[in-house]
Amino acid sequence: SFYEELVSHGILEPLTAPVEGMVVREGSRNYVAPQGISSVVKYYLKQSGADVSYGQQVTHISLRDGRWEVSRKAGPPEQFDVVILTMPVPQILQLQGDIVNLINESQKQQLESVSYSSRYALGLFYEAGTGLAIPWAARYIADNPCIRFISIDNKKRNIESPEVGPSVVVHTTVTFGSQHLDSDPAEVQQLILSHLQRIVPSLPKPSSIKCQRWRYSQVTRAVPNCPGQMILHTQPLLICGGDGFTRSNFDGCIESAMSLAEAVKPHL
Repeated sequence: SFYEELVSHGILEPLTAPVEGMVVREGSRNYVAPQGISSVVKYYLKQSGADVSYGQQVTHISLRDGRWEVSRKAGPPEQFDVVILTMPVPQILQLQGDIVNLINESQKQQLESVSYSSRYALGLFYEAGTGLAIPWAARYIADNPCIRFISIDNKKRNIESPEVGPSVVVHTTVTFGSQHLDSDPAEVQQLILSHLQRIVPSLPKPSSIKCQRWRYSQVTRAVPNCPGQMILHTQPLLICGGDGFTRSNFDGCIESAMSLAEAVKPHL
């Protein structure tokens, strides 16, 4: 039903563009988000009517008079009746305040067992009208130490038009990501570009480039035997979820969200 709704609103479309080297699992279906994956999140936030504050880095969570006091890097603390944490699991364990003592030993061991792969993503952006003479929309690379995936992003999303400049997205291998996690981003960018040049020598010079370090890319080991969420404190409710409690695809995120919603309902 989630896919049907998103497809009917044009947020998702079935993937029709050719992807070289993709492992197709029997019974699975693949989709693209023509306006980017953030459009899925924006759609649900709009549906919810929630008042959203962006760019707030939470640092402490403590109990104050039967409510949660949440402190952030900038600005005064705020109080809440229910707190739901869906950031990567290592970031939950970095939070300070009463939360440190509220996570019991068994939960702590489970949370500490979660692991993620790390990658770099490189975006190459071109002026409208630039031609990229490449037959595929995306390609998995099996034999390169640096690059695992290349996507001609506008082609993959099926939004090719004379008004939209093409863009290329490159994802590094997990091994390269872990080896260069704390390297200088400018050096990493040059390394990726040199490998890309060898794989796709026909690529023209882009008008701009963005290199993104993705410390928590995909869950390689989720919380074991977990129903999509974990309650850290009942009254008031402090609960965590996300793909670290299921798996890193859209189905995993939906599964955790449904599980979180069921757990939170009695507290509303």
